[in-house]
Amino acid sequence: MRIFLTGATGFIGSRIVPELLAAGHQVLGMTRSEQGARTLAAAGAEVHHGQLEDLDSLRSGAAKADAVIHTAFDHDFSNFVANCAKDSQVIKALGSVLIGSSRPLLITSGTGMGSTMPGKPATEDVFNKAHPNPRSASEIAGEEMLAAGVAVSVMRLPQVHDTVKQGLVTPLIEVARAKGVSAYVGEGLSRFPAVHVLDVARLYRLAIEKCEPGARYHAVDEEGVSARDIAQAIGDGLGVPVKSILPNEAADHFGWLGGFVGLDMLSSSEWTRKVLGWEPSGPSLLDDLRKMDYSAAG
Repeated sequence: MRIFLTGATGFIGSRIVPELLAAGHQVLGMTRSEQGARTLAAAGAEVHHGQLEDLDSLRSGAAKADAVIHTAFDHDFSNFVANCAKDSQVIKALGSVLIGSSRPLLITSGTGMGSTMPGKPATEDVFNKAHPNPRSASEIAGEEMLAAGVAVSVMRLPQVHDTVKQGLVTPLIEVARAKGVSAYVGEGLSRFPAVHVLDVARLYRLAIEKCEPGARYHAVDEEGVSARDIAQAIGDGLGVPVKSILPNEAADHFGWLGGFVGLDMLSSSEWTRKVLGWEPSGPSLLDDLRKMDYSAAG
């Protein structure tokens, strides 16, 4: 297939490109910069100049492809609600040129969308529209496109990691660096699901090849890594003390992260593994945190 990939030079997208090419697909990768264009060309992908704010550029890229994988997202969490709304518009723009065809559109969301209550693993068969995370806007847009006749499926992500980046854990490291202490909330029993970035790239390929409209996939290797263990690994890496803080201190200590650090985000991927034959094999989140170069971070 000729696959249009948004976010093609990003943390995850840059791993999806070689995964798709190695499987015999063509990649039309979107980038907004000349450096990104050079990177994509060097990797063997075709270049499509575009950006999330230019919906026409998204439509034209999707129109040229047999399938679309959408991984791009504006990760400015100070404008998280607005960026989630923007992602909704992006999904609708991509889907608008695929209506009535069998060409698949694979969009991206978070595993929290499959959660109904704390302590119970999020699952692929659930979409909790009442979830407080505004990222639900992405899946609502996906449902609208599915109803309109687009072959939409959803990839839900946990904390995606290697030894350089680890999802929400990366800004946790910077808070610990700035505060001189690695903190967790309460007893530190809240949990973060996690997966290595190369396992995620393989799963995107498997999902776009299967093309099951309406399916939701969980890219989860570890169902939940405790906040206390994460804080300890960060403390060890930075050489700073590790301590517990009270729930009412989280917002002041962590800033915008305060709304996430106390959440128990346990998530399952049992159904995903079964239907796609996916078996993650990368290192664990704690392994990558122990191996990263903390002197180079920040």
